[in-house]
Amino acid sequence: MYAMLIGVAALWGAAGGLLVPRAAYRFSVQPGEPWRDVCPAGHPLTGPARAWLGSTRCAGCAGAGPGASAAAVRTGTEATEPRPVPPAAEWPEDGPRVSPPAAEWPEDGPRANPPATKPRYAPHLLAPVVSALACAALAWATGARPELAVWLVLAPVAVLLASIDHRVHRLPDALTLPAAGAATVLLGIAALLPEHAGSWLSALLGGLVLGAFYFLLFLVNPSGMGLGDVKLALSLGVALGWYGWAVVFAGGFAGFLFGAVYGVVLVALRRAGRKTGIPFGPFMIAGALLGLLFGGLAA
Repeated sequence: MYAMLIGVAALWGAAGGLLVPRAAYRFSVQPGEPWRDVCPAGHPLTGPARAWLGSTRCAGCAGAGPGASAAAVRTGTEATEPRPVPPAAEWPEDGPRVSPPAAEWPEDGPRANPPATKPRYAPHLLAPVVSALACAALAWATGARPELAVWLVLAPVAVLLASIDHRVHRLPDALTLPAAGAATVLLGIAALLPEHAGSWLSALLGGLVLGAFYFLLFLVNPSGMGLGDVKLALSLGVALGWYGWAVVFAGGFAGFLFGAVYGVVLVALRRAGRKTGIPFGPFMIAGALLGLLFGGLAA
């Protein structure tokens, strides 16, 4: 039964992670810019939920052929239609196989594109793997307690936020604030169910305290701590506070530790300077995950 719970959680995480790349691509814009609604080649994104859900492959690029999509990515505009490759039967037996000059192409008739795979415009493997592993670990540590459902709902959102912050050093309000509200409401429901192992009041206080702490850091050093980190701290504090103050401290400290180690490694490898900004959201989330694992095991 326990192994089945972990397996189901892993499948849930993988399924949720499959929805992350498309959303991460659309959200990964600079402040003030609208969410992306086209692929890098300029083809409109299509799919359910107003194109927020869908494949990481661009059907438009595949229809235009690999040459068109590559040129479009380089120029930022739609490229002209590529010329087709002749059938294999027309290739000479010896010598290099090159496409005939443009003058030899027929003026009329369809120009069929060669078989092509749909080019990807977003990473598609890392998010499902990370989400599945995180959900499996949370199920292993939490067991069949009501709060596990809350962690499983929030885990893919956390992976999405980490992915966006890693790309553009930004944590959108459209995700951080709803995540804080959802964590608060869902844990309030979990507190009404039997066999839960936390405190809703402690969760609320944890969110307020961790959010206030990050806001203080923002006031002290606005260039080193963004308001997006402050808003993310609200939801992470709520989740960590469910298991008590020791878990809030452990999860918060772990986030700073992970970020510090990453920064030191970058400086040691001469890939960053002391004043180089790094996305802190992924480390906050990783620290919170570690805190929840410890909290779930101890509860």
